[in-house]
Amino acid sequence: MKLTILGGGGFRVPLVYGALLGDRGEGRVTEVVLHDLDAGRLTAVTRVLAEQAAAVEDAPVVTATTDLDEALRGADFIFSAIRVGGLEGRANDERVALAEGVLGQETVGAGGIAYGLRTVPVAVDIAQRVARLAPDAWVINFTNPAGLVTEAMSRHLGDRVIGICDSPVGLGRRIARVLGANPREAWIDYVGLNHLGWVRGLRVAGRDELPRLLADPELLGSFEEGKLFGVDWLQSLGAIPNEYLHYYYFNREAVRAYQQAEKTRGAFLHDQQARFYDEVGAPGAKALDVWDRTRAEREATYMSENRETAGAGERDADDLSGGYEKVALALMRAIARDERTTLILNVRNQSTLSVLDNDAVIEVPCLVDANGAHPVTVAPLPDHATGLVCAVKGVEREVLAAAESGSRATAVKAFALHPLVDSVNVARRLVEGYREVHPGLAYLR
Repeated sequence: MKLTILGGGGFRVPLVYGALLGDRGEGRVTEVVLHDLDAGRLTAVTRVLAEQAAAVEDAPVVTATTDLDEALRGADFIFSAIRVGGLEGRANDERVALAEGVLGQETVGAGGIAYGLRTVPVAVDIAQRVARLAPDAWVINFTNPAGLVTEAMSRHLGDRVIGICDSPVGLGRRIARVLGANPREAWIDYVGLNHLGWVRGLRVAGRDELPRLLADPELLGSFEEGKLFGVDWLQSLGAIPNEYLHYYYFNREAVRAYQQAEKTRGAFLHDQQARFYDEVGAPGAKALDVWDRTRAEREATYMSENRETAGAGERDADDLSGGYEKVALALMRAIARDERTTLILNVRNQSTLSVLDNDAVIEVPCLVDANGAHPVTVAPLPDHATGLVCAVKGVEREVLAAAESGSRATAVKAFALHPLVDSVNVARRLVEGYREVHPGLAYLR
């Protein structure tokens, strides 16, 4: 089976390949094609993968190319993890937003809109090429903003594009762990949009254990979300929010922390990864060791400003292992082998949430089999969550409309309607600021 990875020179590709190395089942991936626009990054990542595979018998064969059409032809699965504009673009997203006093995070608020505006046209081109060159392939999208990009691609690929994210997986795993349950045996009632969802129940052997957690202040305050949001707020919500909702519930504090930080997250990763690629390119470098060291630093500093604002302290060691690569592998296995499983995924709504139309991409538990991912019916969201989900989905639709039409006015509307952008004038300045720093937004007129 052939897997093509778009963004194949990206730093997290070794996580995916490492998961593939542990899969020895029938019908496993035997060929991996890395595609990237940067040949130097491809070379560096290929070196890391070669060292990963050195002691593994019959490891998947790895090839690399800068030719997109070549990479897509004959693929059974296509994993999309591109970053349009690179980490320099992410740093600019943060800088322009923070100068206006609003959030510049890459998936939430102004930064997420800017990232979406320059990513959607590229993602749509990829989807159209896939439909033409690999119509039977399944696309697994990890490109951020994941829900928005998945919805853009679904307009051309239908249900053959599925979005994944590691945030719900990590959240469910942490809740199960503090409750003493096996995450593999727990049913997680999670619903929302990507980076905008809530765990409303965790069932083990048919019994919902979440009320027990919410009623125990000591237990509730013992894990990441309890430290981040505070026990009182979680008890008020009656649910456990995705960590990205910290940007909404504590927006002023988050913006202030980012403004005061020595470097934004994007600037930090830009410098860190530049060092990584330089080190790996040096003669005699132990590429895998360099990658492991860099990854540990990257994971340890994840959402550090938010944790500092909340007084949450350092991340627990068990939370430093990511997890999206495991979701991707489980998804591929379920489809390729008809190994039925349940995963939290980004898929078209169908009739799951009645407040959204059928084509809206949402993030919910899905039953996965050879025919793809099927969203499970869920209870309605409470009013406060419904309002937020509908508002953000409305913004995503304006981003899609702006990307399709090239309308600057529609782009301004997308920014102005976002709950974390508090002024139409700010929205206008954001569009102008982003057009100045991103050549990829010149299409907005």
